[in-house]
Amino acid sequence: MLGPVILAASRSDKMRRFISAAPGTKQVVDRFIAGETVDQVVPIIEDAAGKGLEVTLDVVGEDITTPEQAAAARDAYLELVERLKDLGLGTRAEMSVKLSMFGQALDGGHELALANVRPVVEAAAEIGTTVTLDAEDHTTLDSMFAIHEELRKDFPQTGCVIQAYLFRTEEDARRLAAAGSRVRIVKGAYKEPASVAYQDKAEIDKAYVRILKTLMEGEGYPMIGSHDPRLIAIAQELARKAGRKLDEYEFQMLYGIRSDEHIRLAAEGHRMRVYTAYGTDWYGYFMRRLAEKPANLLFFGRSILTKG
Repeated sequence: MLGPVILAASRSDKMRRFISAAPGTKQVVDRFIAGETVDQVVPIIEDAAGKGLEVTLDVVGEDITTPEQAAAARDAYLELVERLKDLGLGTRAEMSVKLSMFGQALDGGHELALANVRPVVEAAAEIGTTVTLDAEDHTTLDSMFAIHEELRKDFPQTGCVIQAYLFRTEEDARRLAAAGSRVRIVKGAYKEPASVAYQDKAEIDKAYVRILKTLMEGEGYPMIGSHDPRLIAIAQELARKAGRKLDEYEFQMLYGIRSDEHIRLAAEGHRMRVYTAYGTDWYGYFMRRLAEKPANLLFFGRSILTKG
């Protein structure tokens, strides 16, 4: 399987240098990354809003090695909040954050990440929007969920992400559904060992459906992160059976993937949110997009060959 190999490469400095220098890289990166600066991404937000779409914005970057870098990541999000304030879109333009960017992996990282993310959540609330905490590898999740619980004391609209391929997630989903949280469910895009995660695609899909059923039948607000037509259809049926209205859940898909489906779902009256990443430190995010779908890797390979 190519996925685990690509995920391993996402942590290699040598591969980072090779791929960054490859002639066709920019063409493919531009497909998944909306730009490098806030100024470049604002027109994309406005275009999405004009099409009836919503967005969640991710300032990419995970290789944080100092408290100063973590503070810079915080400030990048605060800059984004200021620009979103000018757009006045409310929850139609929210933010997604990875706590690794806020220093979670450093010494005293739990407290540091909480201290850095809190002002971002506060600023978001002041302009009427929300923040969702992205899930990362399984070793970080206890910290992420603890920070999520702490933030929700003052900002109950704060969302979080759960990953269907992890064995623990069904229990996490039951807890979160009962709490009335905003919960995004995704399949999972990190290389995880067989001791903690399903390795077979069919098993991951089955777990996804079980977890989604729990969320739909609970009191929270499910956010369905998937491009899979079958899972999207199942989500619609589960929502119908649970008696949910169209504004009581939403679909989320990545910027640059299945854009026609974004428009179709929005036209049907669904809330459709586009996960839109931007920034200069794109490598880790980009490699996970390649690992998730073989077609993305083929597209990248053709681009290198045609540009070389």
